[in-house]
Amino acid sequence: MTNSAAITAYWDAAADAFDDEPDHGLTTERTRTAWGTRLASWLPAVPVSVLDVGCGTGSLSELVAAAGHQVTGVDLAPRMVEQAQAKLRAADLEGRFLVGDAANPPTGGERFDVLLSRHLVWTLPDPRAALREWTGRLRPGGLLILVEGRWREAGQSAVPYVAGAETLPWHGGITADDLTAAVRPLVAELRVEDLTGDADLWGGPVTDERYALIARA
Repeated sequence: MTNSAAITAYWDAAADAFDDEPDHGLTTERTRTAWGTRLASWLPAVPVSVLDVGCGTGSLSELVAAAGHQVTGVDLAPRMVEQAQAKLRAADLEGRFLVGDAANPPTGGERFDVLLSRHLVWTLPDPRAALREWTGRLRPGGLLILVEGRWREAGQSAVPYVAGAETLPWHGGITADDLTAAVRPLVAELRVEDLTGDADLWGGPVTDERYALIARA
């Protein structure tokens, strides 16, 4: 089994180089525009409250805030949260960032219009419990947006992931079919959008499975 201290240490150590990946830092105009366009197609046109769980260095949070939404980011790693705060300050944007467990965000009884998560569920010891918690954080009619995939994350990482990671239920990611089966009982409606072929999102072509699951509570 994994433990939270080891997971925190791993992502803290990864924070400084995290944005070097094109789809993490969104430093090229093409990749940044691609993510901004996707988010605009998923999020409501009017300003809403968005909870970005596993926000990392805040690249998606920045895009959400730039689009006029109220964003709260949560990440287990303090260094990730520091970078997210600095990123929005540098862009002169408002955002709230909290250090805490993305599976059980430290936002009390607050409810949100949208919960956004990208490439997170594979790291969770109990992803099904997290999905239940997340849908419970949404206002009636709120949106759950999960950007996920089935990839070779553990094998590609330059730094081995935490001990016991191979026992995580969704280690290496989860297919769209399997995530759909897990989410469907928790929501009123659901659709899946294939992202594999959009090379601009990833900074180049990918061959593994990438998708967004958009569900309404």
